[in-house]
Amino acid sequence: MTVTTPKTDAVLLAASDLARSVLEDVAEPGTIGAHLGMDLLQERLGMHWFECTSPGYRGWRWGVSVARVSRAKVATVCETNLLPGPDAVLAPEWLPYADRLAPGDLGAGDVLPFRPDDPNLEAGFEATGEEDVDQMAFFELGLGRPRVLSAEGREVAASRWYDGDHGPTAEIATKATAHCTTCGYFLPMAGALRATFGVCANEWSPSDGRVVSLDHGCGAHSETDMDHPEPMPIGEPIVDEFAVDLEPAERANRDAEDRDVEDRGEESHGSDDPVTD
Repeated sequence: MTVTTPKTDAVLLAASDLARSVLEDVAEPGTIGAHLGMDLLQERLGMHWFECTSPGYRGWRWGVSVARVSRAKVATVCETNLLPGPDAVLAPEWLPYADRLAPGDLGAGDVLPFRPDDPNLEAGFEATGEEDVDQMAFFELGLGRPRVLSAEGREVAASRWYDGDHGPTAEIATKATAHCTTCGYFLPMAGALRATFGVCANEWSPSDGRVVSLDHGCGAHSETDMDHPEPMPIGEPIVDEFAVDLEPAERANRDAEDRDVEDRGEESHGSDDPVTD
């Protein structure tokens, strides 16, 4: 036999005033707003909702759960709550202090805590005591560190680099005419990642000094070129007589010469005049 929950309960629905009166004893004065309705949670158990008008809890709702025993005509308050609604302003999800440092946050003088169980690392080469073997491991293979990248660590790093701004899907790479694998400035990476990555050594490239994938690319590739426009020949200047009016300038020069002649004539006549007391 299947018991179905009724769609409504008249006794619980009529207990909105009871729910409000209980809220007034626990809520901050003036923060209980309009009645928003009731949800029937189970048989003979409902939740009355009231708007919360507190400025610090926008979108939150007061909830008062009410219940009644079988065949009872009176509801009883179970508990009161202040719960977020669908549009409530919520604080960000709590993050443990150990996980709050993000890539790029480390500054000068900062030191990260030691992680003995880092999944990205594994035990490195241990000295054997044989000089030839140890010399080869330390110098040729670059080992001698307590821990080195594990297979998981290499996979995590490779995925981050390949999908980033210096991988094949970057916009600058999709518009490049050649890949880094044929560029003279490409320095292959040592170790297991050599087959996929290297370092860019071109100061003109936006990837200079960064890890790039073999199928990355940019416009600073050492073996690519572009068509340069032919330089315009240098010859006699061309004067556009329709844009430059030469006549006014010539007339102005003649007028200036005429004024100079007149001025000199007046000066010469003035010198012959007798001086009178």
